[in-house]
Amino acid sequence: MISVRTLLYLSKLYSLCKNFVIIPYRPGEASLAHHGVLFLDELPEFQPQVLDSLRQPLEAGEILIARANHRVTYPARFQLVAAMNPCRCGQATEPGYVCRRQPNERCIAQYQARLSGPLLDRIDLAIDVPAVTAADLILPAPSEGSAEVAARVSLARDRQARRYAALKLDGVTTNAACPPALLEDVAQPDPEGLSLIRDAANAMRLSARGFHRVLKVGRTLADLDGEERVRRIHVAEALSYRSHTDRRPAAA
Repeated sequence: MISVRTLLYLSKLYSLCKNFVIIPYRPGEASLAHHGVLFLDELPEFQPQVLDSLRQPLEAGEILIARANHRVTYPARFQLVAAMNPCRCGQATEPGYVCRRQPNERCIAQYQARLSGPLLDRIDLAIDVPAVTAADLILPAPSEGSAEVAARVSLARDRQARRYAALKLDGVTTNAACPPALLEDVAQPDPEGLSLIRDAANAMRLSARGFHRVLKVGRTLADLDGEERVRRIHVAEALSYRSHTDRRPAAA
């Protein structure tokens, strides 16, 4: 069973990464979510130092707490899931809505500017979720339900576990944990996909971290499709999930 830890923006820094209140160096929420899910609601409402404290565990899978006479490391390899509105009121992208304080684009930019670039660079999938309309409620159920998706995900994870077991990589069972040095062999796209990611890396100003994460997502999409080779369509979809953060409007 996967553990899910949910935090509201009122949570403080010490409760997220460490806690000195009762027991010195007690694990915080990030460590308690180890091998599970850490869900942050209303992401921009968290204090900036709280959000930036997640950069180390998202990259290394652990939290290091160093003080004058003590040094403690806690495991913190979790899946970060976050939710946010496009602006403070949440209506700036609604058709016909006009912000009373300033133009909609500026309102969105100022609100989303609370999220630092280095934190966004560590988020692989950014998806817009529009409001559900009354018409949406009467649509027929999708052809692929949750049970079918779960079975496809299970097969993809089994495929990944076998891949890294064959490479004799201890402790690596998913594409997310694949070392960068092996990505060229494990997630090498076909010629069309390679050309696309090269062009996109320049156009989207991808960092080295972002480039590697696109390859990992593309490899996972190929696994979900049951394909051995990462194709152009997988690279394009992986890039689309990062384009939302790349095209954030600049705050005035």
